[in-house]
Amino acid sequence: MSRLLRRLGMPATVALSVAAAAELWGLRAFRGLVRRDVQTLLREASRGETSVVTEEMLRGLPEPVQRYLRYTGVVGKPSVRSVRLRQQGRFRLAAGKPWMPLDAQEWYSVRPPGFVWDGTVRMGPVPIVRAQDAYHAGEGHMLVKAASLFTVADATGEEMDRGSMVRYLNEMMWFPSAFLEDNISFEAVDATSADVTLTDHGRTATATMFFDSEGRLTNFVARRHFLVDGRFDLETWSTPITSYGMFEGLRLPDKGKTVWNLADGDFEYIDVTIRELHYGA
Repeated sequence: MSRLLRRLGMPATVALSVAAAAELWGLRAFRGLVRRDVQTLLREASRGETSVVTEEMLRGLPEPVQRYLRYTGVVGKPSVRSVRLRQQGRFRLAAGKPWMPLDAQEWYSVRPPGFVWDGTVRMGPVPIVRAQDAYHAGEGHMLVKAASLFTVADATGEEMDRGSMVRYLNEMMWFPSAFLEDNISFEAVDATSADVTLTDHGRTATATMFFDSEGRLTNFVARRHFLVDGRFDLETWSTPITSYGMFEGLRLPDKGKTVWNLADGDFEYIDVTIRELHYGA
């Protein structure tokens, strides 16, 4: 921005002032967009009577899923309707590209299912990319802006809708009572894994969840659309979990990675730690 203004003949100090003002305006506009979408998400979240998770609710589920839910400590706790969390970590655009610091906040609704993710990617201390990823009313939307001003991506459509459903299904690991909702079904695979399916707005998203002998969820694997050279290819996507912590009285994943398992090798592109997690956001 400042280079462009200097090319137009503005003195350096004026160009820098104008560029800073433009970036500040862009940042405020982006924050306003996120705030509006979060307010819509949470306003529509069901705030009816909250049930308490019981052992009876676990009956009929595959054994590893029962083991997992008991491990989290969700039995005896109220079911969750809305969530807010904060992440810190790193992100990269492609294999071989440098890692960059990532800070993000995310909000979820359980009834109806939805989320708003607000992320900032930095180069050193400088924020260079702002991104919002959202799922609402059965539709996914990703908006990415450079310096909060210039649109890099504004993705919608069938592939985004399905990909956002997979993401939501994956991130229910941070509010596991949602696995007991009527829109979720399970199918047994073996003693350490089970298939899980989310149904919403006439679509389904299915993944395989993997558990260890103690009941910890260790990985989540699904087919998801990967954008390559302007087109979407259906690829394998996984989120191995590397650590657990205590949040809201539950044992939940606090560190993990996001990986595309491609034919020419794995591409790990996100590595995050959960810094805060609150129910009833």
